[in-house]
Amino acid sequence: MAENKPLRRQKHIPQRTCLVCRQKTDKRSLTRIVSTKDNGVLIDLTGKQNGRGAYICDQPMCWEKIITNKQVLVQALKTDVTTEEIAAIATQRPVIKA
Repeated sequence: MAENKPLRRQKHIPQRTCLVCRQKTDKRSLTRIVSTKDNGVLIDLTGKQNGRGAYICDQPMCWEKIITNKQVLVQALKTDVTTEEIAAIATQRPVIKA
């Protein structure tokens, strides 16, 4: 006799949308930029920091857009973004492998 084993449910993978290109992908493949009360706007390497966040994919076009057009981050994070914070984000952006 065959045993009736319950099928395992697939684990839920959270989906997020890139701020610039609007493509939906899994949360772990995107980079989170967060606006915090204490530290201002910065890249969240853990993906768990408190604050309002926005996600960016690894496409160079998306990173260029948020670095050259500060208004994109201002609108998404609903806060002012200084040029120093933009410069810090530009230096910390992930290396894209071709």
